[in-house]
Amino acid sequence: MKFGFDIDDTLINLREHAFHIYNDKLQQHVGLDVFQALPSMEIHSAFGLTKEEGGKLWSSLRDDIYYSKCAVFPHAREVLQELVKQGHEVYYITARAPEHTDRTRQWLIDNDFPVAEGHFFCGMSDSEKVHIIDELKLDYYFDDKPAVLETLSHLPVNVYVKDRSYNQHLQLPRITSWDELLEVLKK
Repeated sequence: MKFGFDIDDTLINLREHAFHIYNDKLQQHVGLDVFQALPSMEIHSAFGLTKEEGGKLWSSLRDDIYYSKCAVFPHAREVLQELVKQGHEVYYITARAPEHTDRTRQWLIDNDFPVAEGHFFCGMSDSEKVHIIDELKLDYYFDDKPAVLETLSHLPVNVYVKDRSYNQHLQLPRITSWDELLEVLKK
């Protein structure tokens, strides 16, 4: 089978990592409980920043956010390795900007994710992900972002949402922990 995965906040805990970086950079001590209750993807409001200020801060810290020691969600790496071991194909589909393609792919490899040649897609907009997912004829696709997941309903793909505070309104099957995926496949 073919499995597609978003990266940020699906396989790795990027927003929480950025939240800690913001706390450090802004010399604030906003609690993790505030982060976990955020109803939207953006984290700037927790720090009293406007959307514009938050966007500028994110841009200025992007390399630290993307390429420092961002935590991988528990079991994500091992489950993807197991899928490949079982003979499945694993694809990565991220809307990170094109200039981050090589470094993001290398980050995945350096962090022991199984990345096969031709199975890494980067540099498209969220709305363009649907075309790649369709062209690949994926059997399963996993993402956290409502704007992406809502574009996939017409495709013959099993869509799962990675459970996050900002996607609770979605009526889709959920993955709360990556060790659940192997159990889902046994059904």
